Amino acid sequence: MIVHKLDENGRPVWQYPAQILERTPTSIRLEAFFNRDDMDLGFAAFNRGDRFVEYFYTDRWYNIFAVYSRDNGTLKGWYCNICRPAEIGETAVHCQDLALDLWVAPSGQTTILDEDEFAALNLTQTERTHSLNALQRLQELARSGLPT
Repeated sequence: MIVHKLDENGRPVWQYPAQILERTPTSIRLEAFFNRDDMDLGFAAFNRGDRFVEYFYTDRWYNIFAVYSRDNGTLKGWYCNICRPAEIGETAVHCQDLALDLWVAPSGQTTILDEDEFAALNLTQTERTHSLNALQRLQELARSGLPT
């Protein structure tokens, strides 16, 4: 399976391989390994080889990545992207990212990311409403426990 991260206009941003762990009619759970140089984002560091368990949905305006340390396998947290519903095919997932993100630490503390970038996107009011509702839903899920 190849995951294609796209910008809000459908242009390719990044792609990477992943293994299918589970598939349902409206979702897919994948395993991928961070294949970029180490990145310290302030709230967390992503390192080459970190394990990501990724949840994509065809009926939700978000995806969820559980991030595990390459060094000891501990959960670093959940990176949640606000995005249009994913297109899940037989060999590929395409997902249009809408800039707004939510980081959820293992403690449950949340950090909203990239609000300015989201505000600058040329989206319809319906898309903004779906996106903000998705963010609210993710915050609710964070209080009750995201998938691991």
